[in-house]
Amino acid sequence: SRSVTTRPPRPTERDGIDYDFITPEQFDKLVDGEGLLEWATVHNSHRYGTPRGPVERAVADNRTVVLEIDLQGARQVRETYPQATQIFLAPPSWEELVHRLIGRGTETPEQQKQRLETAKVELANADEFDAVV
Repeated sequence: SRSVTTRPPRPTERDGIDYDFITPEQFDKLVDGEGLLEWATVHNSHRYGTPRGPVERAVADNRTVVLEIDLQGARQVRETYPQATQIFLAPPSWEELVHRLIGRGTETPEQQKQRLETAKVELANADEFDAVV
């Protein structure tokens, strides 16, 4: 499933392929109309969410659904689909995570700091998932 987000695309991202980039007003309409399976404000800035319709259709067709979501989203999905298998994708090491984040050069130092704080929380809660890879 492809997520929606209110943040602007990064230079290499394409609308409708990597994410559906939408306005805050469009996001509000999806939230108000219960059009999102899960959603969250991430890194105290932009909102991300998973449209409900494509997931529900795939589940109804007995297809496997893969969602790339954060801890907040996983908790919300667990409420709707308690039978779902949730897998936490962990970095090889903390040092490698820091190296990758800084190396991609898409965030300011303050944004990098915020992302690393979020990562600490998520890593500390990896045991909420069915498996860690």
